[in-house]
Amino acid sequence: MLDVHRLTLLAAVIDSGSMTAAAQRLRYSPSAVSQQLRKLEAEVGQPLLHRRARGITATEAGVVLAAHARRIDRALAAAQADLAELAGLRRGTLDIGTFPTIASSLLPLAVSRFRAQHPDVALTVRSARLDHLRAMLEDGTVGISLLWDYAWSRIDPADFALTLLLDDPTALVVGAGHWAAGHREITMGELAGEDWIIRAHDHPVAKVLERACRAAGFTPRIAFHANDYQEAQAMVSIGLGIALAPRTAVINKHPRVRVVSLGRTAPARRILLAHRHERVRAPAELAMHEILVGTTREYRPTE
Repeated sequence: MLDVHRLTLLAAVIDSGSMTAAAQRLRYSPSAVSQQLRKLEAEVGQPLLHRRARGITATEAGVVLAAHARRIDRALAAAQADLAELAGLRRGTLDIGTFPTIASSLLPLAVSRFRAQHPDVALTVRSARLDHLRAMLEDGTVGISLLWDYAWSRIDPADFALTLLLDDPTALVVGAGHWAAGHREITMGELAGEDWIIRAHDHPVAKVLERACRAAGFTPRIAFHANDYQEAQAMVSIGLGIALAPRTAVINKHPRVRVVSLGRTAPARRILLAHRHERVRAPAELAMHEILVGTTREYRPTE
């Protein structure tokens, strides 16, 4: 394979007309330039320069190689310019993973800031279940992703590099006419006689309810299995039962429900930002990471 550095020297010598002039421009000694070009001639197996007392001229092979060298030099300069644009966030792409409750609460604030600051970066957001988010991180479909976990199912920090963004408390959702609606905070122990609405299909919040009720000394009576938090809130609003939900899941709450704190009597989840350990992180990804951390510091879910 031809040495690109030597090709560049060849083009410089031909363009300047002498070894000395090329060496001065490139800050080499004339002997070093001559030595490198001799090696290039040995590589190609034919002379590239006619060396005369009054300077040098290119052989036919030298003309051909010098033309390629100039194109290579232009391509390398373009590559450097492209990299500079990426580093300066004047172009590029970013793929980020998330999940519905964060995609409808915290993430839009961060995305708005990112797009305002870096309008030329193409941003793609992919919302999925936890196992799919992990798979997309592992295969590189997304560079960074928001994830969640609970104390009994922690994400192994050996799997991904993790940044804790916030603790997302579990809250109680009740109808506007429910006896607990006027309370700022109650405990799970006060809810032993209630009917409950839970998420279907082994949703994690069902495990939260099971553990919280067990710790409070009772078994929950299930009235309805909901497919999403909007459906759960609708059933709560008509008095079919009460429900648990992460605080971020009820930012956009039904008008006829109230959200009540459970203090420490129900498990909270962690909201995490993750990327692969071995990943070389692009400037756009680092910028979004910084924006997400900053946005989280200012984020205050309302009641």
